[in-house]
Amino acid sequence: MYDSSEELLRQIRLGEDTSLELKAVRFQGDRVSAPRQESLADEIAAIANTHDGVLVLGVDDKTRDIDGIPLEKLEVVERLVFEACNASITPPVVFRAFRLELPDSAGVTKAILKVEVPRSLFVHKSPGGYFHRQGSSKREMPPDLLFRMAQQRSQTRLIRFDEQIVSAARLADLDPALWRGLAGPSLSGKDEDILMKLGMAGKDEDGAIRPTVTGILMATREPRQWMSNAFVQAVAYRGTTIFSEDDTNYQLDAVDMSGPLNDQIMNACAFVRKNMKVAARKDLGRTDLPQYDMTAVFEAMVNAVAHRDYSIHGSKIRLRMFADRLEIYSPGTIPNTMTIESLPYRQSSRNETISSLLARCPIPDPGLAQHRSHMMDKRGEGVPIILERSAKLSGRTPEYKLIDNTELLLTIWSARQSEPAIET
Repeated sequence: MYDSSEELLRQIRLGEDTSLELKAVRFQGDRVSAPRQESLADEIAAIANTHDGVLVLGVDDKTRDIDGIPLEKLEVVERLVFEACNASITPPVVFRAFRLELPDSAGVTKAILKVEVPRSLFVHKSPGGYFHRQGSSKREMPPDLLFRMAQQRSQTRLIRFDEQIVSAARLADLDPALWRGLAGPSLSGKDEDILMKLGMAGKDEDGAIRPTVTGILMATREPRQWMSNAFVQAVAYRGTTIFSEDDTNYQLDAVDMSGPLNDQIMNACAFVRKNMKVAARKDLGRTDLPQYDMTAVFEAMVNAVAHRDYSIHGSKIRLRMFADRLEIYSPGTIPNTMTIESLPYRQSSRNETISSLLARCPIPDPGLAQHRSHMMDKRGEGVPIILERSAKLSGRTPEYKLIDNTELLLTIWSARQSEPAIET
């Protein structure tokens, strides 16, 4: 917003409104004395809860004079904004900061900090409570408005979360090398039209075409730039518990896997393959006895990535490997009216757009591709495959468990390996 200096100056002269907040900056020594971090957080959260907006630091909100910020103190002010957005607002607010020079009333150029705050996918709480903007002022949300806003931005809204617009992103953020292969020969036309047909882009409230949550998750190299929880955290432990006081080397391996969702799936499978043990029998020639059936692991990771609730801030998929089991934690409860008992028999998708694109993604691993050519199975066979193949290998049926109605845990038991095992 207000991309040119002329446009920004023109808006400053007009004064504050729903999309513009002005703040003078005062110092005591090297420390910012005004605005305070808490009050700044309230203003930023109010913008994020309401509409795309711009905060300009270095401009007096009453006189609209360009007071400026000393060049050597721009870093301190930018740090204040970062702390306000990340330490004083829950969940944290995404922002973009730009250092600019604007002329004051005498024509002398002075430095200011322009902070762009997009309308958020979430409802944010700041130190003073829950705020929104009405005209040029922030107002605390009455309970009924807060309820409606939370409902509109929750999974129960008519537009699914994976179809929501990510206001902080631009179409240029979507990598053509990632999304063109998903389009196939059947879709043609302008890039923006193809992206909208795929569900990777949509129109925001002002009619601008921007990426959706699906676009960010499927067609960017680093989704965490916009959605900090969009990754798989994988850890391999030496024993059967997370920590042993007798063993300082209790972790064998640990990796955070980001990138497009199809890469997250394959990297998680590679992590399991790398860290599991394989026993070798030599009675009738060498026969490998792996700890886990990789087809079952693949199906489990596809389900975790495709069906997790991406609207739960701060929760990521957690992959835990122990000496006797594999645990996969996926954020979110079971979709719709499904239950733990009905998982093998029913089919339901929380993220239909994501699932449809994963169904277009070929499986790059030749071994896994023998089972199915593309990542997503639209027939609902994933859970039965996980249960049957894992039980056949280990003798124990995998277990699903719902934790606090907010997280689904799948435990796959390791095969017994009486023969000497080797690392794969």
